[in-house]
Amino acid sequence: MTSKTYEVPRLDLKGSSYEIGLQHGQLLAPQILDQLSIYRELFRQACKFEWAHVRTVADEFRAGIDPLAPDLLEEMKGIADGVQKAKTSTASADEVVVDVLDIIALNARSEIALGQWDDGCTSLAWHIRTPGTEKQILAQNWDWREAVGKNLAMVSIERVGKPKIWMVTEPGIVGKIGFNSQSVGVCLNAIRARPISTSLLPIHLLLRIALESDSVDSAIATFEKLGGAASSQHILIADANGGRGLELSPRGGVYLREDSNGIVTHTNHFLENMLMDEPPWLSGSPIRLERAKTICEELIGELGLARLGEVDAKLLRARFFSDTFNSPQAICCSPDPNRDARIQTLFNIVMSFAPEREPSAEVVFGKPGSGEESSVYRMPW
Repeated sequence: MTSKTYEVPRLDLKGSSYEIGLQHGQLLAPQILDQLSIYRELFRQACKFEWAHVRTVADEFRAGIDPLAPDLLEEMKGIADGVQKAKTSTASADEVVVDVLDIIALNARSEIALGQWDDGCTSLAWHIRTPGTEKQILAQNWDWREAVGKNLAMVSIERVGKPKIWMVTEPGIVGKIGFNSQSVGVCLNAIRARPISTSLLPIHLLLRIALESDSVDSAIATFEKLGGAASSQHILIADANGGRGLELSPRGGVYLREDSNGIVTHTNHFLENMLMDEPPWLSGSPIRLERAKTICEELIGELGLARLGEVDAKLLRARFFSDTFNSPQAICCSPDPNRDARIQTLFNIVMSFAPEREPSAEVVFGKPGSGEESSVYRMPW
């Protein structure tokens, strides 16, 4: 995936839940079909699950989603119908039928896999207060299978009564990494822990619900009302007033606060949530976390309080998110030659929120600083 060969789709979706899903499915039908093919193989290889079993578990999740987030279930129905509509309008339409269970499977893939996949990710929230400057940075590298990179898309979502959303997502998935017009943004770190619960909402739906919130506090209150997350995950959430690390699980959540420098950073293991059975799985996760803290301390020491306002997307890509210490399990992740799974950083996003200012973000696709990334994309567009 290079800037020479890859142009990221940018979609503007609006209307009712079903209409948003229908547009999503029609416009990204080829990518969604490819995602389904990729995940069929991933489930088969990593979990020994055939797609029929995956759909059975997806049906269990449907029963849980229906009472808790019926609007998002309608959106997923729209996505499935949109894919089918796009397929029937092309001369190359095949016999593969896509329905709502396939789309739920994409949205609940982390839960259905029972933590047997090896996704990484490093996230950072930094509330910067200096004389004359106050801003909230929210950023991450998203690490996942190379094959998914070519399908990534940027979408905006407008629904009556909800903040406008801008996010980077995998086609077919209703909630991912991004921010809204109220300056509420989310990042995601995968955690491998058991158990899961099909009666609670999958993490990608909770990401979308957070993106429909008007503050960090209201998002947390909604999560509590919904009963928590179906699986163990970490959502790093921020608004213009600061960030929180939400260590979520079916057994309850623990909410991390900023340190004395206004920083919350996270990798792929729980720091304070001791409610779950979490065996060690990514040996590089604690090393990445300490490296992230070290880089932030170096920047604070070099810039001093007076110049901390200079911390921005360009500087963080150069100094933080391109870091290769302890490669391949680095902040900037590369495929491990000793493992079959080819996992690497697929995109970097740096969001910026400030009082009385419009939220914004810069996104690069590929590994920051490697020469593989595409040009800088800006949100809103």
